[in-house]
Amino acid sequence: MGQDHVVKTLRNAVRLNRISHAYIFSGPRGTGKTSVARILAKSINCAEGPTETPCNRCANCSEITAGSSLDVREIDGASNNGVEEIRELRENIKFSPVSSRYKIYIIDEVHMLSKAAFNALLKTLEEPPSHVVFIFATTEIPKVPATILSRCQRFDFKRISVRQIAENLGHIAREEEIAVSDTALSWIAREGQGSLRDAQSIFDQVISYGGLAIDEARLAQEVAFLAERSDLTEELVRIRSHLGQFREMLDRTEPVGRKLEFLLQEINREANTIGSKANDAEISQRAVALKSELEKMREQVQNVE
Repeated sequence: MGQDHVVKTLRNAVRLNRISHAYIFSGPRGTGKTSVARILAKSINCAEGPTETPCNRCANCSEITAGSSLDVREIDGASNNGVEEIRELRENIKFSPVSSRYKIYIIDEVHMLSKAAFNALLKTLEEPPSHVVFIFATTEIPKVPATILSRCQRFDFKRISVRQIAENLGHIAREEEIAVSDTALSWIAREGQGSLRDAQSIFDQVISYGGLAIDEARLAQEVAFLAERSDLTEELVRIRSHLGQFREMLDRTEPVGRKLEFLLQEINREANTIGSKANDAEISQRAVALKSELEKMREQVQNVE
C-alpha cells in the first residue's frame, strides 16, 4: 500500500526474470518493507512462477505465509547481529534449496549488524551462490556500510498517506462490523504518522476503549491520550539511551565524577517532569523505576574520583 514505485519495479523484474541476488528496502517503520519482502519471496518461489501474482495456493506459497518454509528464512538483525550468526548463514547457503527455486534470506533491521558481521556478510555478497537471494530491510539506511549498499538493489519506501491509511482502517471496520465515522478514521490515520502498522495499533486500542460503536467526542480524548503516552514513552527510551553511555563512562572509571553528577541531576529532573505529566499507570511506574536507577548510579558516581 502506497509503494507503487517499488511494486512496479519489482513486478517488471519478476516478469522479465531479472532477479537480483540482493535487495535492500529502506524507509520508516510500518510502511510495508517486510510485507513486500514476503510477497517477493512468494513471487520468486511460487510453483507457477516466477510470477507477478503468486497463487497463494501451492505448497511454497502456503509455507511462506505460515512462516514454515525451509527455503525462506526471516532473521531479526537486532537479535542475531553477531559474526557467528552470519558465519552460520554463510555455511547454510552452500546447500541447494529443499523444494523451491531459491533460498531466500530476509534480514530485518539489517543496520543492527555488528561491523564484523557486515564484513562476513560482504564476503557472501561479493560471490553469491546462484540459488540464493538476500532481502534486507532497514529503518536507518545511513548505518548500512556503503560496501553492502553497492551490492544491492535499493528501494526507498515512503510514508503512507492519511487517505490510504484511513481507507485500510475503514475496510477493517467493515469486516469487524465496527461503527465509526470517516472523520474518526482520519484522526486515527493522522496519528499513525505515515505508518500503517502504528495506525492499526492505535485503532485496536481505540476499539478496546470504545467498543464496537466509536463516539467521536470520546475518540478525541483517547487519541490525545495515546499521543501523549507515545511521546512520554519515547522520552523515557531516549533517557535510558543516555544512561547506557553513562554506564560506559563509569566502567572506565574516568575522573569525571563531578560532570556525571551534574548530568544525572539533569536527567533526574526530566524523569520527574515525565512522572508528573503521565496520567497512565504504566508510564508512571516506568518513570519511578528510572528514578530508582538514577539514584543507584548517583551513588556510583560519588565513588568515582
